[in-house]
Amino acid sequence: MIETGFTGAAVDRADNLRLDEAQLAELAAHDAALLMQLDGLDPVLDEEGRLTWLPLAGAAELIFLGLRGEVPLFAPLIRTAPGQRAWSVFGLLARMAAEEAALWGGAKSLIEWHNRHLFCGICGSTTLPFRGGWGRRCTGCGADHFPRVDPVAIMLAEYGGKVLLARQPQYPPRRYSALAGFIEPGESVEEAVAREIGEEAGIGVRNVRYVASQPWPFPGQLMMACVAEALSDDVTLDRTELEDAFWASRDDVRAALAGDPDARFLAPPPFAIAHTLLRWWVDRDHGSATFSGDQG
Repeated sequence: MIETGFTGAAVDRADNLRLDEAQLAELAAHDAALLMQLDGLDPVLDEEGRLTWLPLAGAAELIFLGLRGEVPLFAPLIRTAPGQRAWSVFGLLARMAAEEAALWGGAKSLIEWHNRHLFCGICGSTTLPFRGGWGRRCTGCGADHFPRVDPVAIMLAEYGGKVLLARQPQYPPRRYSALAGFIEPGESVEEAVAREIGEEAGIGVRNVRYVASQPWPFPGQLMMACVAEALSDDVTLDRTELEDAFWASRDDVRAALAGDPDARFLAPPPFAIAHTLLRWWVDRDHGSATFSGDQG
């Protein structure tokens, strides 16, 4: 299995306890119970880049993250205003171990989901958290609402030993990444890959293959990484979505992943699945990686 960022939290999510209000109250009152320390939604780290925790001390609204051994872990259900992604948090993530980023990422996605679902989508009444923070219940019609993830296909189109990389205007200078887009209702992952490459680069593809997946807490996507065989290298770029694109060779990608200052582009950060996908593609040239499976 390919390891990706924001995975490997290594906690028992203890789903069986989420509906047991008495048991949750006991866990919150446990002497060892810990509360994740946050600065807004950003993680607060110690000198070693690990999450910091405080004694629970009767915080008001909580999300039960699970058990680490015998230790109950919680995150504060804080109120935040919707905002644009803060690139500054990427600097913190670069210091974090994958399992720490995974635990924080799950908490962040849940907190943001709660703040977007304060009212019922059916009757408009106020909703309140339940199931240890893993759901909200309408105070009017009684409907239950549960967290969802948004599926996203992220992909490399490959042609003649090169892959297509592109950049969006908001990217940091020189950064290029894989193409990506949300999977639409009634669409498979493979169909989304073909559609997105066609829409953004004007290229037809075949032989779409799945590589790996990753949760992405900005605010709550599931990224599904794929590679596809392009039918042409003639790019017609969608300028409403992308600023530039080019075909990168394996040497281009190796240099970028190595952080070479003379590299043709700046690679995505290591915790992003685009980085994993590029490394997988380079490694495959040496026979150390294989397709996870073929889809037509």
